[in-house]
Amino acid sequence: MNEKSKVESEPELQAAFRDPNSPFHIPEGSQGPASPDEQPPAALSAAEEGRTYFEDRGFDPTSFWEQPIVWGDHDSFQHVNNVRYVRFFESGRIQWISSIGHELGGPAQSDAFLRARGKSFILKSIAVNFRRPVRYPDTLLIAHKPAPEPDPKRARVQFLLHGTAFSYAQRAIVADSTSVITWYDYDKQARCDPGDDLWAPILTRMK
Repeated sequence: MNEKSKVESEPELQAAFRDPNSPFHIPEGSQGPASPDEQPPAALSAAEEGRTYFEDRGFDPTSFWEQPIVWGDHDSFQHVNNVRYVRFFESGRIQWISSIGHELGGPAQSDAFLRARGKSFILKSIAVNFRRPVRYPDTLLIAHKPAPEPDPKRARVQFLLHGTAFSYAQRAIVADSTSVITWYDYDKQARCDPGDDLWAPILTRMK
């Protein structure tokens, strides 16, 4: 390449760096490759981006639940009805509870938790924050992580469970929730301290 052609190509290359639609685009504030032979990292899929986001923030990977959005989730305002999110977080919460059961005693303990046999969980309350409207078609990745009950008098009988919904279409958080989960003895029909063995996997996930 002679000096003249090199000079003539530089403005085109600079323009390509600035063009968001160009394969050579370098976003403002980022750094380009060290050499022409260096390959840029492959872009993450929406699912990978969501999982990475949650894992980096301490959410439990065993809780991850993909929730497809269907047309019937819409209301007259042409977005997913707010009530649906309670169901979405419920599905993710059940996935998380099932994973705790499997860790404690395999399919038998998971089934006992979900069928309310012996000591299991009961939902005391749930609060949902709506951050962005969601429309069909989309899929939400739901993730949960437990946190300690702030009232020490109740710390052995209940805990908080934080949930978040990530939209694949928007690549953004669209809703989050906080639930209060109570340990409940279904044989005695009363809340309970389930003991250290049942608490163990919950406490591990709080770290």
